[in-house]
Amino acid sequence: MVQAAKQLMRERGYHATAFSDVLRLSGAPRGSVYFHFPDGKTQLATEAAEAHAYEQVEIIDRAAEQATSAAELVERYLDLGRDGMVASGYARGCAIAPLVTEGATRDSAEVGETGRRTFSEMIDRLAFHFITFGVEQAAARSLADAVIAGVEGAMITSRARHSPAPYDAVKLTLADFATRAPRSRRARR
Repeated sequence: MVQAAKQLMRERGYHATAFSDVLRLSGAPRGSVYFHFPDGKTQLATEAAEAHAYEQVEIIDRAAEQATSAAELVERYLDLGRDGMVASGYARGCAIAPLVTEGATRDSAEVGETGRRTFSEMIDRLAFHFITFGVEQAAARSLADAVIAGVEGAMITSRARHSPAPYDAVKLTLADFATRAPRSRRARR
């Protein structure tokens, strides 16, 4: 059910994702909803957002394993997002953003905290890898913030335009920044 909710939230958003749709997509019996999610839709949404962040951290880690520099990590991560968007027919979004943009944070303080925490997990993981590639700590944090903000913006404009161009523009700009970012004296890679 969490994976189905994540998929639907990425495609439709928070408010347009109904339990009945989650049940239909997941094939779960109706009675299981309130057994597994006694706090209702907000619990399901927070678990879907957490699953999305976990998946993104894994993607970041895989991209970092294949990269040889901070710039290449930026390129690989943006390419993966771009390819996923194109493959989805420009239907895919973020499972975390709707919690913030659709006002779900007003429904529950936990939802608001989940949005902050899950975006922070992705930013922290990117910053860690940028530092590992030798980027100075403050610059690594700025670059990580910019990558996540850029991906989120590229997702929206790419869907609206039915074009991968926003991903390409963000990739070009942020890879260039990564190349020119201040270097740490204690680079590990």
